[in-house]
This record gives sequence, C-alpha cells and structure tokens, in this order.
Amino acid sequence: MKLIELAKELNVSAEAIKQFIQDFDLEPGICVSTNFEVKTDFEKFARENVDFLRQYEKDLDKTKTLEEIAKTINQPKEKVEKAIKETNPNIFDNGFFRSSISSYGIDNKLGGNYQFVYNYFGHKTSLQHRDFIGYRDLFFYISGVLEPFLNERQIKDWGINKPAGIILYGPPGSGKIFWANKIAEIIGYQFKEVKKNYLGTSFVDGNKTDFNDFLVTMMSQDKVLLFLDDFDEIMMERKAETDVASCNLETQEMILHYIGKFEQEGLLMVGSANSVSEIDEEILAPGRFDVMIPVFPPNAAERSEIILYAMTKGLENDSLLYKILKNNKADKVPFWHGVSSRMKVFSNTMLIDFTQSLKKRIKNLYQRTKNENLKIDQNLLNGALRDATGKLTEEYLEQIARFLADAIINNLDDFQYRIQALRTELETYRVVEEPRREIGFHHNGEETDKS
Repeated sequence: MKLIELAKELNVSAEAIKQFIQDFDLEPGICVSTNFEVKTDFEKFARENVDFLRQYEKDLDKTKTLEEIAKTINQPKEKVEKAIKETNPNIFDNGFFRSSISSYGIDNKLGGNYQFVYNYFGHKTSLQHRDFIGYRDLFFYISGVLEPFLNERQIKDWGINKPAGIILYGPPGSGKIFWANKIAEIIGYQFKEVKKNYLGTSFVDGNKTDFNDFLVTMMSQDKVLLFLDDFDEIMMERKAETDVASCNLETQEMILHYIGKFEQEGLLMVGSANSVSEIDEEILAPGRFDVMIPVFPPNAAERSEIILYAMTKGLENDSLLYKILKNNKADKVPFWHGVSSRMKVFSNTMLIDFTQSLKKRIKNLYQRTKNENLKIDQNLLNGALRDATGKLTEEYLEQIARFLADAIINNLDDFQYRIQALRTELETYRVVEEPRREIGFHHNGEETDKS
C-alpha cells in the first residue's frame, strides 16, 4: 500500500505523516520504501494509533502561542521556548508560532514518554543497512516535488503536472549525484548520465551524431532520467562580459526546443549545479527547470553518523579495525561527536577523506605496536582532520556562501533551520580584522600614534 493510499484511508494527510516521521526521528526506511510503499510495522502503528495521528495533524495545522504549546504538552514554558529556538527560531510577528511546529514533536525532544510509538519498530536499523543517513527533511521535500509522478490525482484533481526539469544545487561534494539517483529510484526511471562527449557534434563508428540525435533517442525510450552535470556552466546566462562556449549554447537551444515534450515522452532532466544565480532566466521559466532543490553539506549530527558509517562499512565483526573501534567505543555514534563538531561546513567528500586517513593511521600504529587495544586518541584524530581539511579552501568557503545566498532566495521557507545552522557554521571561518587604531589626537591634547 502506498503512503498516499494509507493517508486517505485513515483521513490523515500524507504531509502530516511525513512530518510525524521527522519529528519523532524515525528512520524513513523502517516506515516506507523508496517508492513510498508503507512498511508493515508502520502500517500497523498507523492503524492502531490513528486517533493520535489525527490529533497530531490538528495540532500541526494550528498556529499557536508558546503558552498554548506548553499547556498542550504539560511542559514548562521556559523549556518549550528553548526547544523551539533550537529547532526553529522563526515565529510570526504577532507571537504565534508557525503551524509547521508540532507541540508533540517539541514534547518528544523534551523527553516526553512516546515509547508507544517506538514499540512498533523493533530494533533500530543499523547504519550499514540504511539507504541514506539523515536528510529526512530533504528526502520528504523531494518526495513532495515528485508527487505528480507517484500520484495521478495530482494532475487530475489539481492540474499539477510532472516537472520537466529539476536542478539540484549545492557545493561540491555534497552528494548531488546521489540524490539524482535517488530521484530516479523513487519514480522508477532509468538513470542515464549525459556524458560531455554527447554535447556538440561527434562521430560514432564513422557516423556523425550530435546532442539533438542523443535527445531524440532518449525520448524514444521509456521513463528516462537524464543527469546533466555542470548545469550552471552549460546553462550560463549570455552576457557581454561572459564567454559561453558554442557547444553550450547549442545545448541550451536543443533543451529549450525539446523540453516541452519531455513530460509526454516520459523524460525527466536533472541538472547538477554549484549555484543557480548565473543560470539563464529562460532556462528557469515555468514549465522548464522551475524546480530547484538545495543539497546541503551534512549537519553536525549527520557528520557523526556518516563518519561511523564510513569507518565500519564492509567490516566483519572479527576484523582488526572493527575490534579496535569497539575497544574505543568508536563503533557508536557518540564517540564521533567531538571531532565532527570541528568539521564545520565539511562536505561528504571531506568526511570520507577523514575516514580514509584515519584508517591508514590506525593501521600504521597497529603494525608498529601489534596492539588491538590501541587508543584512538586526539593525535590520531587531529592528524586525519588535518588531511581532510586540505579541501577546505577559500574557494570552497566562497562556494558555501554562494550556496547559502541561493538557498535563502529559492528555498528559505523549506529549509530555514538548515540554512541558519549552515550560516552559523560558515561564520566561524570569517576573519575578524583587528580594530584600527584611531588616527588623530586624544581629547587631552596628546597626539596618538599614527601607525
């Protein structure tokens, strides 16, 4: 059964159920499959607790004061205020909190007893068996964008058509190609990457072919997702001061020519961009690439989980590295919180670099000492962190700043908390200039240094 079908049967909106999964930190994979088939345990929970889900939705949809939230969940006003500020600091000017804030979600974060929720889901899915780590908000946001592919009623009832083009934008190493593959998986499309040699004109087996031929071939196939990297460079706006390569101009023209046929031909094009600010407005027009999805670097909690996943991926329980990790309690997420808190604005790629360096350092130390009880100390962690920080260049930080500017313009309401958290992390790298000494004279008439 699809999530949308269960929601309709229970008279609870699918959006409320998705928000419930996020508020209660449930792993999406134990609730629904990638194409939103409801898992047995979650269906059982939803049916047996439909009254609570309806109560949750009613509260979620209601704008409410701090006092009303505190009264609903029987928690001190001060604790509620602190929890809200930590998760979503934005309130309406009239003192009402946004309806997207759940009183019960706040209560859960404050230690409220919701064991009846977790009793249905058995043991927590191990990191090694998850489809992806964290990013519940992005996963469900993308599922909303893809709803017309999953639910025909979106078109029939509301006239909401399938997007012809989607832009995934984010700094390098944030996982845009992963999410493009995930989109193909969710909607059941074939994933095909547009290679650079497909752009422009080339010869295959002595026959001349160009991007036009390639697009026509792709549209003749059934359900294809075309992934185009460097989308911002290829689709750059034409200006007197910018030099757009001729093959890129041809690519723009071909895509604009055919994009009106993409939906009926079962083709979706997904572009990957570091920034959307320089993309030609014609490309971003309604019915073209008008869906923009930000792909953020992982937050602090996600960094810890990604590090643990990368450190333990593929390890057998009797492997030397796993034994060493276990002896240090590094087979659990909390061990990594300290070092991940120092990895502000790190990309997924930088985290993998860190884990590869740390594995090598642990291996080298073991080969010298032959000691399975060796300690993963700060020297080992700091050395690996230095190696990973090599990619944290001024250029990368500028790319993060550009991404933030794009996200604020295009997706602020959808990802307020992530945007604020990333902005706070980025500000820690801002160079603070020393205050300049005053030039001139003191009030008492003594001349100051003029250096």
